Amino acid sequence: MQAKLQEQLSSADAEVILERLPERIKAALIARAAEIEYPVEAIIEMAIASFLDTEALGFADCKPGRGQ
Repeated sequence: MQAKLQEQLSSADAEVILERLPERIKAALIARAAEIEYPVEAIIEMAIASFLDTEALGFADCKPGRGQ
């Protein structure tokens, strides 16, 4: 069976990630999502993508090393 590639995190994936983060990071991500009225999965995606590439808005834009 071939895995399906996703351009964005699903809400189920976001829940799994949040469950495994330290409470203060989890709370900060949830607070930021509420503050800008975005789904938490988009906030997680943006956080990871910006860590890998400072010019990326999300995974689809991410080109590691470009923004360093």
